[in-house]
Amino acid sequence: MIGHSTNSLSLIAPCWNERTLLPQWVDMILQQKESPLELIVVDGGSTDGSWEWLQKHPQINAFQTTKGRAQQLHFGVKKASGALLFFVHIDTQLPLGFDGFIKKAFSANALSGCFRLRFSPHNPLGLRLAAWGTRWNHLLFRGGDQTLFIHRELYHQIGGFDANYGVCEDLELIRHIYRNSTFTILPQEVVTNSRRFQQKGTSHLLFHFRVLHFLHWLGAGPKILFAYYQKFVA
Repeated sequence: MIGHSTNSLSLIAPCWNERTLLPQWVDMILQQKESPLELIVVDGGSTDGSWEWLQKHPQINAFQTTKGRAQQLHFGVKKASGALLFFVHIDTQLPLGFDGFIKKAFSANALSGCFRLRFSPHNPLGLRLAAWGTRWNHLLFRGGDQTLFIHRELYHQIGGFDANYGVCEDLELIRHIYRNSTFTILPQEVVTNSRRFQQKGTSHLLFHFRVLHFLHWLGAGPKILFAYYQKFVA
């Protein structure tokens, strides 16, 4: 059984051209945490000034690698010192005391898990239903916007993020968690930005994201998933 000799937490986020969101997001992390944590942001070759801004921030451990969330996040794990890993997207707002909730879950022997999800500011019925589904503990209701926390020993035991996945890298990792360990859904909510749904159309994206989830659940490989994403979502 994996032990909990330390509860140090490393928050790891991938970044690509998020210069307009970074200052507010970093301020949110620093305001919402209740104890010291390691903040790691891995840039994927931004061209909008994100990388330059990250390097100047004294409370961020900034790194750069080739673009691709799976590769960026796995690179971040290699640089992390925490026993507990917490993966977050830069357009996601965390609840007050998020690190305390995660550490409490680990203390209760939860080796991995996520928060429930809510969308903002655009939150029509379709998104509310999608968010409501995140309380169900099944692979079909998981996704990277819900964040993901995992003990680093378990992360390495199941192989970590697979760089072959251009999309659904989070689902693939969580699939291995479900097969090898337990998964905990915390009752607090994270809030993700619904800007993409406003731009692309809520019904359109919800339908095609659901198809992607179902294809992955059926066992479709990374090439099929990426081709579908490029055709209908990107």
